[in-house]
Amino acid sequence: MRYLLRWLFDLVLRFTRTLDLPLLGALLALMGIGLAVLYSAGDQSPKLVIAQGARFGVGLGFMWLLSRMPPAQLRNWTPWVYAISLVPLVAVLFLGTGKHGRHWINLGVFYFQPAELLKLSLPMMAAWYLNRRPLPPKLGVVLMAAVIIGAPTGLILMQPDFGTAMLVGISGAFVLYLAGLPWWWFGAALASVAAIAPVAWLWLLRPYQKDRILTFLNPESDPLGTGWNIIQSKIAIGGGGFTGKGWGEGSQSHLDYIPEHTTDFIFAVLSEEFGWIGVITVLALYLFVIGRCLWIAAGARDGYSRLIAGALGLAFCVYVIVNGGMIAGLLPVVGVPMPLLSYGGTSAVSLLAGLGVVMAVQAHRPVHTR
Repeated sequence: MRYLLRWLFDLVLRFTRTLDLPLLGALLALMGIGLAVLYSAGDQSPKLVIAQGARFGVGLGFMWLLSRMPPAQLRNWTPWVYAISLVPLVAVLFLGTGKHGRHWINLGVFYFQPAELLKLSLPMMAAWYLNRRPLPPKLGVVLMAAVIIGAPTGLILMQPDFGTAMLVGISGAFVLYLAGLPWWWFGAALASVAAIAPVAWLWLLRPYQKDRILTFLNPESDPLGTGWNIIQSKIAIGGGGFTGKGWGEGSQSHLDYIPEHTTDFIFAVLSEEFGWIGVITVLALYLFVIGRCLWIAAGARDGYSRLIAGALGLAFCVYVIVNGGMIAGLLPVVGVPMPLLSYGGTSAVSLLAGLGVVMAVQAHRPVHTR
């Protein structure tokens, strides 16, 4: 029996040697909380929990596979991964389906959102390109990197999916920032966006997108229409108090006052049922994940590893801020899920796969001996 236990222990160590256990522990905790809140938000139906658990399993499988690949190998494959991920992004414009455009491809068994692939492949490609040039980047390098970032971002905007396009573009911008691009470049970019905002309002934004912005500025102007989501979300957050109403006792979600309470607004359900204690716990786990990614990036031994690990960690931070600000009424509703809490397959798998790349950076870091 002792030898069997030792063999099993050695097998587990060999199987998990490339996984960063502190990071994995925080992610498993978030997934467990997510499944618990999903069970409550989904009217205690095990169907949603089983489906989401299966997606987490697929995502963990990709995480494990990617963590075992040396960053040098990932770097060599990056252009191919980027090119391949663009194919379904173009195809969805012709074959896709969605409530407000063409965001998903129906594969029969499940719906696939091609834009989610770019959350990983785009920062990988930007890091691959910049790593091969002197840093900080010069004007010509920055312009080419802008094309790498702008091409898929533009395709996502054509779906249209402003929220995902923003997150994908920001993930690429983080690579440029970590490569040493001065702050004034980003200031100039924001100024350019502000300058073309009136044109976008008149000619590019669709009516429902304009409604979301106007609702963000004054949700009480249409409390039973476009302002309903934000108002009910705020009520749920405030109703939770310090300790919450209890698991499965949230009135706003169970009485269907909060639309999309299993997806985009699931954090409001968490706030109502678990209160500030639950919110602080989840935010602490998110902060640990972000900090661990940045710590791994700081210890990376090559430019590509440092850029990709840092960019993925900062992008994870933006996902949390955007969804949290959205459900609190601090940002417009843009349909961005809360990482590992919101129900959804493609986003969870792509997120866990990206963190597998971060783990690969840590696992294959050279060990220096005296």
